[in-house]
Amino acid sequence: MNVAAILRQKGRAVTTASPSTTLLDVASKLAAKRIGAIVVVGTSGGVDGIISERDIIRALADHGAECLSKPVSESMTRQVVTCQETDTLDELMAMMTARRFRHLPVVTDDALVGIISIGDVVKHHVAEVEMEATAMRDYIAHS
Repeated sequence: MNVAAILRQKGRAVTTASPSTTLLDVASKLAAKRIGAIVVVGTSGGVDGIISERDIIRALADHGAECLSKPVSESMTRQVVTCQETDTLDELMAMMTARRFRHLPVVTDDALVGIISIGDVVKHHVAEVEMEATAMRDYIAHS
């Protein structure tokens, strides 16, 4: 399975914010939508960064509550690792495990087209394993 197949099932909607959005507004949006990260998109429409719950906790720990009125651009991760629709589930698992992050924006021709979370990866991996187990049981039962 690849990223395109996952996006076909889950959809391509991505919650975004501009670099000038306050950290408090981003935190509120994360809580309201029950998500773990928001992609920060610049005026050109490209991915400028990503802000996760972990980034907000680090900002609070380092700067206190006053950081919540600052723009998200001061706390976001700027060097965003992205994936493409042709990337496989195994490639995503390896990348997320090695780099220790839980969200991968999907980019095609420099445009944001979706986002994949570790939950999406686990869900589809479990489905693949279950399908293989069922196929194996059917094969054994009919041999």
